[in-house]
Amino acid sequence: MKIFLYRKFMVCALAGVLGFALSACDDSSSASGNSGSGGNRGGIPDTVETFMELSDYDCGKSQKCVATYLTEYHDMAVCDGNNGWVIGTLIEKMDCDFSSSSDKSSDSKSNDPAEVTDDSSDSKGKPSSAGTSTKSSASKEPDSSGSEGVEDSSASVPGGSSDASVYDADKNTLKDLRDGQVYKTIKIGNQTWMAQNLNYAPDENHVHSLGDYAWSGCYDGKADSCAKYGRLYTWEVAMDKAGCGYGESCNNSYEGSQGICPAGWHLPSYNEWETLFRNVGGENVAGRKLKSEEGWNYYSESAKGIDYYGFSALPAGRRDDNGDFSSAGDRALFWSSSEHNISYTYDMVLYHKYLGAYLYDGSKYDAFSVRCVKDSD
Repeated sequence: MKIFLYRKFMVCALAGVLGFALSACDDSSSASGNSGSGGNRGGIPDTVETFMELSDYDCGKSQKCVATYLTEYHDMAVCDGNNGWVIGTLIEKMDCDFSSSSDKSSDSKSNDPAEVTDDSSDSKGKPSSAGTSTKSSASKEPDSSGSEGVEDSSASVPGGSSDASVYDADKNTLKDLRDGQVYKTIKIGNQTWMAQNLNYAPDENHVHSLGDYAWSGCYDGKADSCAKYGRLYTWEVAMDKAGCGYGESCNNSYEGSQGICPAGWHLPSYNEWETLFRNVGGENVAGRKLKSEEGWNYYSESAKGIDYYGFSALPAGRRDDNGDFSSAGDRALFWSSSEHNISYTYDMVLYHKYLGAYLYDGSKYDAFSVRCVKDSD
């Protein structure tokens, strides 16, 4: 199943296709679940929660132009008739007849936004936050079964939106309440790490407010890459700090800050990555022990990961300053919160052909993966 993501799509233009009764978008009749020029929905509902669920539905020739709202990406998805789903402005270039719902008045108002902007190609829509989240102390509460070990961390961000998480030490899971995603966790030494890459999509307006080159998105702009690898983030987005981009110094004053991580967790510092290396036997063998067993283009059998602790590092690759993607299958790169200089920041790197794990300085223009580490108790 393939899915293509593109930028800027007018919600009102296809509101009738979504089955939304928006008076601002339909002044002639109420929305009726029209499927565009495709007449057979093939069991596809008007709303689908996740990309994984969407991929379960057939999207062949008979379903071409059938549309549904993909909640996970806060956007419309339209079947291209060739087992692919199109999101964004390329919908307008498809051979689908949406005229019955697109020629509407633009003067009337509704409670829904007139436009959804998605410059990262696959935004899920985090509420905009203009400054630093204020953390509250974590409180441990019993879960529904009455057992201890469920830790609820929450923080308030400007605008009154929740930035909370729930960590279950018994189940080794972290639930990010910003979007409901659940991540595996693993304790190594005295550190508790996410055992999967962060896949949280920040609000694009907020991303743009951080800097001219701030960016977050999926490898190659494909949603299935996010589902597999998590998202990639430039450093100022990973830090969630304006004035931390290329050529700007944060003076290392934000080491260990929450950044893009859920409340109660933070972007690891240089020293915290080094601590992880020591806990798994040193940097010379850390790569072999931290890499996942599958998913790598292994250079040799001796370089193959054994995932000894369940850290399960996948080779998500990178995006460079030209917007080009590379190294998926060959490299895993994770940001730290430690700045090297005004242009470079330390990142942890694993290679397909080496046993070790290394801390190098990556350009702030680049976009890497994020692994969050739990705040100290």
